[in-house]
Amino acid sequence: MELIQQLVNGISLGSIYALIALGYTMVYGIVRLINFAHGDVFMVGAFVGFYAITGLHVGFFPALLMAMAVCAILGVCIERIAYRPLRNATRIAALITAIGVSLFIEYGTIYIRGAQPEAYPSTLLPDKKIEVFGVMISSQSLWILATSIVLMILLQLIVHKTKIGKAMRAVSYDAEAARLMGINVDNTISATFAIGSALAGAAGVIFGIYYVKIEPLMGIIPGLKAFVAAVLGGIGIIPGAMVGGLVLGVIESLVSGLGYSLWRDGVAFIVLILILIFRPSGLFGKNVREKV
Repeated sequence: MELIQQLVNGISLGSIYALIALGYTMVYGIVRLINFAHGDVFMVGAFVGFYAITGLHVGFFPALLMAMAVCAILGVCIERIAYRPLRNATRIAALITAIGVSLFIEYGTIYIRGAQPEAYPSTLLPDKKIEVFGVMISSQSLWILATSIVLMILLQLIVHKTKIGKAMRAVSYDAEAARLMGINVDNTISATFAIGSALAGAAGVIFGIYYVKIEPLMGIIPGLKAFVAAVLGGIGIIPGAMVGGLVLGVIESLVSGLGYSLWRDGVAFIVLILILIFRPSGLFGKNVREKV
């Protein structure tokens, strides 16, 4: 019974990692860039949701949509201001810029609002205990899981059923050929950043409800773990990011359940080391040409 409880907790946590990891994997699949500012977009989403709830007195879903909208705009601004001028620069230049953007967002937030943490209202989602197969499961965990699954399904529909999704897949496979076919590559890349950042913003609100406490440096560890999840699933592969996030969340919860809670952060990086040694292409990766 305890195992089932830990699996539910792990899947709920893993769904948050998966939402963040999707942004990493989409951007990498399109422009071969590891956007290390992505974890800080997640942090901004958490604060936007918090201020929407406490300042505008809206519910969970309006706050979620507001956070997604603000983070989508932020993602586009980051791409156009910081990354687009470096599109043809060396990868190390783009990487250094990503780290710089990350620090700018973190300490810009601290400068604007201070470093003090905030607490999400505990009554935002109903938190009743539901008995499933003899195990008492929090209804809040089920709400979080359901919201995450819906967002992942919507992403899959966007990527595979819409015009912008087809453009994203074309640019991912061969940007020059896509440009010759009349696809606006710059707009497609901006749309990719917008969608990935919107998902990170949603993850920020969900994280705030799940863990209650949020603060300006909260994006560092979840951002790194989401990157591990993306690598675990096969970076650049959308289903891989989803599965990688869920697997990582379950591993963390099982480690905590066994009494090694101090190792729950370290185990993510042990997983990263092992996957890079034994299967560097990830669980879903096949070869270096694998795309979104």
